[in-house]
Amino acid sequence: MWKIAVGFALFAALSIFVILKAGDKADMGGEKHGAEAVHAPEPAASVPAAPAAPASAQ
Repeated sequence: MWKIAVGFALFAALSIFVILKAGDKADMGGEKHGAEAVHAPEPAASVPAAPAAPASAQ
């Protein structure tokens, strides 16, 4: 039983430490969907161009 209490105390202390270190950057709102989900646009994937076809086939 005492192991549960010690584990809880350690977990609570670690959680408080992480929250205090994050400061105002912590978003505790949960998952975002729709318009409120702001993501940076992903860079366009570099797709290699297809090789040029020969001008004349003999």
